[in-house]
Amino acid sequence: MRTFVLVLQVISALGLIATVLLQSGKSAGLSGSIAGGAETLFGGSKKGLNELFSKLSTGCAVAFMILTLILSIL
Repeated sequence: MRTFVLVLQVISALGLIATVLLQSGKSAGLSGSIAGGAETLFGGSKKGLNELFSKLSTGCAVAFMILTLILSIL
């Protein structure tokens, strides 16, 4: 049982790392406003994909925390 939960925790940790790294960074400053304006001008919006990765990373984080608590009890 402990090994199974540990394997699930490793999978959720790898999923969390992957989803966080696949999210696009928040542009800041003058260069971000210029690049953001050009992106919306040419229709290159990735809003849906960023929202999906945000929800996936939240789910992976919650699963990781719950599995960590279960492992500490076992």
